[in-house]
Amino acid sequence: MARRSEHSQEEIKDMVLKAAENIVIEDGYGELKVRKIAMDIGYTVGSVYMVFDNMADLIMHLQARTLDSIAEALTQGNQELQADQKVIALAKAYLTFASENFNRWAMLFEHRLSESETLPDWYTVKIERLFQILEEPMRQMAAGLTEHQIKQAARALWGGIHGVCLLALTGKMDTVGVEDAEEALLLLVENFILGWEASAVK
Repeated sequence: MARRSEHSQEEIKDMVLKAAENIVIEDGYGELKVRKIAMDIGYTVGSVYMVFDNMADLIMHLQARTLDSIAEALTQGNQELQADQKVIALAKAYLTFASENFNRWAMLFEHRLSESETLPDWYTVKIERLFQILEEPMRQMAAGLTEHQIKQAARALWGGIHGVCLLALTGKMDTVGVEDAEEALLLLVENFILGWEASAVK
């Protein structure tokens, strides 16, 4: 039975997010239901909607927590590396995070916005932060290129890195003739770096 509120709205919001995250981790995004969240924290469904506009709003905040965790994982322990080695380290760190936190990571791509929904500015800032983490070493390797070229290249490379991770972690890597995900990432990133550095001196 749901109890009377003993917490502030911010505390309830944090409780909801932690409970929702645990459900995703243990059971997957498909099992995320507001009633289950409410039961897990001992509050009513109405209490959940008191701190989130709707389920889409809750999911957006939950995904934001994962984006923050990815950003933290990508920036751990590679500050002293050369730019090209930092790019390789970022790719490996992304694969490691995705494999160790598969349900949270997968939720980022399983949830689809409706036609009437748009990403809020605070959320796009978090996405942009991930791109910026990769842009920084790429900028060092190709100082002669424009900011637009750097941003476009970072997004292209992230797309390739994500694609390898997705194929590997959904069991489809062997369908493209590659068995080892890290080997595929190294092949992708190292060849991208060679082409990227070459383009900077043209």
